This record gives sequence, structure tokens and C-alpha cells, in this order.
Amino acid sequence: MSDKHSSNPRTMRASIAQQTLAILEEGQYVNGYNRKVEMGADVQQAIRNSVLYRPSELSALRGKLRTEARAETHSIASSTEAEAVSVRIEVTGETTLGAASRLTVAEGREDVVCLNFASAKNPGGGFLGGSQAQEESLARATGLYPCIAQMDEMYEYNRKQRSGLYSNYMIYSPDVPVIRDDEDRLLDQYYVSSFITAPAVNAGVVKERGEADDLQIESVMKERIRYILDVAATNGHRTIVLGAYGCGVFRNEPAVVAKYFHDVLVGEGFKDSFERIVFAVYDRSSGQRTLKAFQRCLTEA
Repeated sequence: MSDKHSSNPRTMRASIAQQTLAILEEGQYVNGYNRKVEMGADVQQAIRNSVLYRPSELSALRGKLRTEARAETHSIASSTEAEAVSVRIEVTGETTLGAASRLTVAEGREDVVCLNFASAKNPGGGFLGGSQAQEESLARATGLYPCIAQMDEMYEYNRKQRSGLYSNYMIYSPDVPVIRDDEDRLLDQYYVSSFITAPAVNAGVVKERGEADDLQIESVMKERIRYILDVAATNGHRTIVLGAYGCGVFRNEPAVVAKYFHDVLVGEGFKDSFERIVFAVYDRSSGQRTLKAFQRCLTEA
């Protein structure tokens, strides 16, 4: 590779993506101390234990969780020793990986799940071609790609659907090895984090084609957010990393998406399933409009 090409960020990212796939295939890498780090067993376990949630299964899960919540509410109400659990909602300027590392490595939490703002049609989005968005950065840095690439049903369904609303299909991948930091450097020691892979509504396409109005987009987005939170809760996660879901190329308005989350988490009480909710909103723009929109809506939640 010539110097000219090696200095091209897109080409570099594509090269790192291939290196990551090779590492995952081999099940090991050599860290900065020239020590071999083996994580093959954890990668294979994450692939094996990944679950595809179909829309009908999510609907059934919702009913089950509601029944359990009612029973729990009744038992808490009848207990004199019940203590109110405080839920902490944070909005930070971190990346998803930055928040995952802080919560898992620095704070020692073992129940972290992160939302992957997924491509509806291509596992990992454009990460193999060197594209750069949230999903691509996760795919380069973790064992997530083989976990989701096996779920053809979700991607084929969304391709055939021909609607920017996409479907409620989503993928849960537990304890996925994280092997790189945000600068794509290999970690001295990997850690694991769980992921929920779910595409947001592509609001830009939906509006351009006149497929749905703002109210319909809101309805679909809120339902998808509920299902994401259901999947996290049902798999035992009390710590969740969310963010500016669908606010990039899918062109959802940050203030509007922040309000969707506020309505579902606070208004509908979904926050009570969690102890820590972190909105990692990495915003490199000069005015930080996206970060500020989430701070305004959710910091006081």
C-alpha cells in the first residue's frame, strides 16, 4: 500500500476492519506489550448466544414483562421494607465505546448493554468499506460483526420491505469482546460488553418518499425504543448505554429523538427497569446541537 493510500482515513479504517476480522477468526491478538491476548472462546460464545428477536416475539415479550411488572408492583406495595430505587440518567459527550469502557472497566459494572444504531440492510453498515459512523466504529473495535452477520433473516426482511420505517427485528449479543479503543488501538486486555442491534427509522428517506408523517414516525420510533428496553431488561441488564439514535444519516431531529426517549423512559416508567442509563452523545460539531438537545431533555429526567 502506498503512503498516499495508507494516509487516507477511509482506506485505513477498511484495513483495520479486515485486521479485526482476522483477529476474530484467529481468536487472539498481540498487544502493545508484545503479549498474546486470547479471546477466541469468548468470541465464539458471543456468536453462539446471540439472539434474533422477531417482531412477534417482541410483542409476546412485552406482554410477559407487563404481567411480571404488575406482580412485582403488588409484592412491593405489600412489603413494608420496600426501598425506592433511584435511577440515574446521564448525558455525556462520550462515544458508545467510551461509555462502555468507563462503566465496565473503570466502574466494574458487569451488566452493561449498548445500543448499536444499526444499518437495517447490512450488518456492520459500511465498516468493511471504511465508512465511519457509530455502528462501524463498534464493528471495528469488537467481536460484534460475526454475531450479527449470521442473522440473515433480519437484513433480508428489511431489504425486501422497501420502507425507511424498517421493521422491529433486533439482535441481542451478550458478552461481546471489545478489543480496541476509540482510536482503533488494540487494548492491552479486552473486556466484554453486550449489544442490542436495532435500526432506527430512516426519517430522511421516509419523508422524501412521503411514506409516513411525523406522528407515524414517532409511533414507530417509540415502539422500537420500548422493545430495545424490553430486550435489555429481560436479559438482566441494569446498565444501558443509549445515544443519539438515528440522528446521523437517518436524519431524525436530535431534540425529537431525545423527547421520544424521555417520553418512554420517564413518562411511561421504563427507566425503572434500570439503575444506570447513559446517553453517550459524541458530538464533534462546533455548536454541539445534538449533545445540547439531549442534555436539555434528559439531564433533569
